[in-house]
Amino acid sequence: MANINLDKETFYRRLKRLHGAWQKAESENALAKMDCLVTAVGVDEEVVYSKSGSLQTWLLGYELTDTIMVLTENTIYFLASKRKIDFLRQAENKDDSGVTIKLLVRDRNDKDEANFKTLISAIKGSKNGKTLGVFTKENYPGEFMDAWRNVLKSESFSNIDISSAIAYVMSCKEESEIITMKKACMASVDVFTKYLKDQIMEIIDSDRKVKHSKLCEGVESAITDKKYVSGVDVTQLDMCYPAIIQSGGNYNLKFSAVTDKNTLHFGAIICSLGARYKSYCSNIVRTLLVNPTDKMQENYNFLLTLEEEVLKKLTAGTKLCDIYETGVSFVKKEKPALLDNLTKNFGFVTGIEFKENSLTIAPKTVLVAKKGMIFNLNLGFSNLENKETSDKEGKIYALFVGDTVMVNDGSPATVLTVSKKKLKNIGIFLKDDSEEEENDEEKENTPKPEMMGRGKRTAVIENKLRSEHTSEEKRKEHQKELAIALNEKAKERLAKQGGAKDVEKVRKNTISYKNVNQMPRVKEVKELKLYVDQKYETVILPVYGVPVPFHISTIKNISQSVEGDYTYLRINFFHPGSTMGKNEGGTYQQPDATFVKEVTYRSTNTKEPGELSPPSSNLNTAFRLIKEVQRKFKTREAEEREKEDLVKQDTLLLSQNKGNPKLKDLYIRPNIVTKRMTGSLEAHGNGFRYTSVRGDKVDILYNNIKNAFFQPCDGEMIILLHFHLKHAIMFGKKKHVDVQFYTEVGEITTDLGKHQHMHDRDDLAAEQSERELRHKLKTAFKSFCEKVEGMTKQEIEFDTPFRELGFPGAPFRSTVLLQPTSGCLVNLTEWPPFVITLEDVELVHFERVQFHLKNFDMVFVFKDYARRISMVNAIPMNLLDHVKEWLNSCDIRYSEGVQSLNWAKIMKTITDDPEGFFDSGGWTFLDPESDEEEKVMEEDSEDEDEAYEPTDADSFSEESEEDSEYSEGDTESDGASEESLGTDEESGKDWSDLEREAAEEDRERSDYREDFDSKKGKRGDKFAHRDKHSSKHSSSSKHISSKDKHNSSRDKHGSRDKHNSSHEKRKDRHNSSRDKHNSSKDKHNSSRDKHSSKSHHSSSSSKKDSSRDKHRSSGSNDKKRSREDSGERRSSKKSRK
Repeated sequence: MANINLDKETFYRRLKRLHGAWQKAESENALAKMDCLVTAVGVDEEVVYSKSGSLQTWLLGYELTDTIMVLTENTIYFLASKRKIDFLRQAENKDDSGVTIKLLVRDRNDKDEANFKTLISAIKGSKNGKTLGVFTKENYPGEFMDAWRNVLKSESFSNIDISSAIAYVMSCKEESEIITMKKACMASVDVFTKYLKDQIMEIIDSDRKVKHSKLCEGVESAITDKKYVSGVDVTQLDMCYPAIIQSGGNYNLKFSAVTDKNTLHFGAIICSLGARYKSYCSNIVRTLLVNPTDKMQENYNFLLTLEEEVLKKLTAGTKLCDIYETGVSFVKKEKPALLDNLTKNFGFVTGIEFKENSLTIAPKTVLVAKKGMIFNLNLGFSNLENKETSDKEGKIYALFVGDTVMVNDGSPATVLTVSKKKLKNIGIFLKDDSEEEENDEEKENTPKPEMMGRGKRTAVIENKLRSEHTSEEKRKEHQKELAIALNEKAKERLAKQGGAKDVEKVRKNTISYKNVNQMPRVKEVKELKLYVDQKYETVILPVYGVPVPFHISTIKNISQSVEGDYTYLRINFFHPGSTMGKNEGGTYQQPDATFVKEVTYRSTNTKEPGELSPPSSNLNTAFRLIKEVQRKFKTREAEEREKEDLVKQDTLLLSQNKGNPKLKDLYIRPNIVTKRMTGSLEAHGNGFRYTSVRGDKVDILYNNIKNAFFQPCDGEMIILLHFHLKHAIMFGKKKHVDVQFYTEVGEITTDLGKHQHMHDRDDLAAEQSERELRHKLKTAFKSFCEKVEGMTKQEIEFDTPFRELGFPGAPFRSTVLLQPTSGCLVNLTEWPPFVITLEDVELVHFERVQFHLKNFDMVFVFKDYARRISMVNAIPMNLLDHVKEWLNSCDIRYSEGVQSLNWAKIMKTITDDPEGFFDSGGWTFLDPESDEEEKVMEEDSEDEDEAYEPTDADSFSEESEEDSEYSEGDTESDGASEESLGTDEESGKDWSDLEREAAEEDRERSDYREDFDSKKGKRGDKFAHRDKHSSKHSSSSKHISSKDKHNSSRDKHGSRDKHNSSHEKRKDRHNSSRDKHNSSKDKHNSSRDKHSSKSHHSSSSSKKDSSRDKHRSSGSNDKKRSREDSGERRSSKKSRK
């Protein structure tokens, strides 16, 4: 005990307060009836809280066991062991409180008989010496305590219980006690949010069965784990009571309840826990709701409103029974059905003892709340019935909310356990998969049409493919729903906005002089020289011998030149048609009037005898002054333009409270002046004020903040608070919508010339100090945010970016890390910042989405179509699915395309005729493939298949077509696709190989042409055989040409093939005309005439068919394709070998 210090100042201050309360006590108070205060603290492991122990802790800072304390009228006696008396000797020197200290060391030889006699005589000498003020409920065991009680009994003193009176004296907390209790509250909040809530969420997600008692054991171990608790000394942390977790219909809304061993039920889960720091208690109670019904949500929101009402009433000077009555009357007025379910009290005073029974917010407590009292405020509804559930355990539920709060003077009580408790923060909404499973079963049970051709797919492959694509399919389904809802919502929004049109701004008419009397009577005007009137910003020019005033705003520009002996001054004026500006017609009030375009003045440079300066000096002076006045006028105009659409802000209400949340040594972005300066940010009644070291002030009101962000220094060199405003504010002569306060964490620049060594002591120390600084700053900023959230009743909520969900992109010039938050997409580290509020976004479109590109672009289209779109460039292609998944989870519609669009034109088209835009399909034009087009294509192909009925003669050719399609067509299409991909995909072929193959193809084509011409002259069975053979090849070429056509249209690299095909088509046209001529000339040969006319007819009919169906476009008698086929078939055989 010798190493432990006693805080003498605190001891004497509190002793004086206790003694003064006794001396000034009124007749009703128990203290007024006692003659002496007697306390004895023994040893009992089962006793956690006791009045005598609390009194010792309050006075001395520590609880001393086996110690007797007697407070008489002017002396305080302590009887204890030698070590404890040595500790108490530190307080002996000071005695200005009016109470002297006498210390008695225990004497074990005579069993303290002499010490007891000293104490009894002191008691008898205090006032009347008959009535003892004691704590009647305490009865410590032990030989020493029994001996003392026997001595008191033998003297036949009368006792009076002073528990309530002492509790009332100790209830008003000092500043040091409040700080300690705030740290205890912070520990309670940390354990709940960082451990218990996360554990319960994880259990619900994984659908595990965990007992309540198991969770409570985890809470007890987490309270001393630095991983969860920060900012306090964990060695001095303890639990106020074993954590209480209740669910599944068994609820007891008292802190004496014991956690059962039932498994956690996923319904209403009540969590109660309290951390005790340096003997001071705190408490927090939250109810987590899993899939709550609308009625449950309504009741919970009402409970939060009730708590707000009680907090408003809980002020200094109010009786505790009146506070309870306020809550009861509010329930009677709003929801009388819940009155029977309301808790019988609303909490109690807490401090060194967890619960002070004499100071409860209950109907019979007439004591008055005082400033500095700290209450454990708890409100709840028990035995509520959930009629909508079929679950037996979920039929009965309870709602319970509790916070540690501090009483203020004239304002609502301050919540010290700052933890979010709105429904969106404690509600856990799980998707009900039963409907999805039923839909999946229906899909599986429906018979599917058998696929003919390449063999039937097995069930294993079908199941595998389905499981692989489930997430993508779900995403597409969700996007379809969003697309339908998007157009409907947009139509409704535009219908409400209809009729509101932008008013054209008319240029302010600038008047130089209102009447002639204001014209300056100076020498230059009388002498018809150029004169610049700086007061009225006017240039007076002589025109036809009359001085004419022109306001500076009418002058576009001026130029001066010297040519020989003369100086020329040319003045150009603004006039309609001089500039092709936006809305130019509205800038002139009388655009049909006559305007002066320009005026030129000439003056000689030669000085006449007797003159001080040449005449041209007047032009030089005018030139200089016009420029100066013009510059001042433009600066003022720019400032006015900046200010013209500013929304007037309320006045900041400064709070004189010293405990306002405050952060020091912060930089502001954008800078107030060119040079960067530090300053402090302080939260006041209705806004923040930033004050720089130079004295500049920037005020940001809470009602003007759209989004508030806190970005910790994890992986960053700065830690910052960022405010995205609803309306711009003016500072540094400019408007700003984004204001940021930050401080640097370590060195942003590194000296590369410095010798680095991994075991260098200086470097290790620097790294350690940087880690400590990071932790310190993070704690300070987080504490500031929590205080502000508590002070503003969650009106300001700081959002923290999710770094793990971030992706790189370039919203401006450089690539940065874009990080999603709960409601935005932001980059706050680089300047200018990038902030997109997701609720303002209509849809997102991905541009340049092609497999061979490394990056794609993302375009944000806003619900306000007049607002300019926002674009993020150069997002890596491998993160496309990641971005899609995030957008889909945020219920934002997205689309994608291969090319960049002219968004300025698109948005102008939409805003010009929004009704026409949505009548024509709305945003569906962004979809790469619409379902309607696919359906039309399928219907066309089905109609053609039904219309075509093959004859017996054609059945053989169809079979041969099938054979060629599956044998040669595949190889041909593969070869064609390889050619279309270009030289990179040629599997190692060089130019010499390609040229040799091309030469072989040309030779084979020429051989085939000669063979064809020779065979054409033959007749009879040879002709029939050739016709059958050519039909076989032409049918196969039908497949090949259609594939070639698709490949050439799909691939840009196939330009060479495209050119060749067009060249071959010209040849074919020539050959077909030659064939036509031959057939008309050889009419005497009937069999050949019939065939040639038939072939001519089939070729013409194939041309008609090609317009109807792209897949049959080649035609069976396309001679070029039939010639190509034989050559390419040979090459395909080579490739197969």
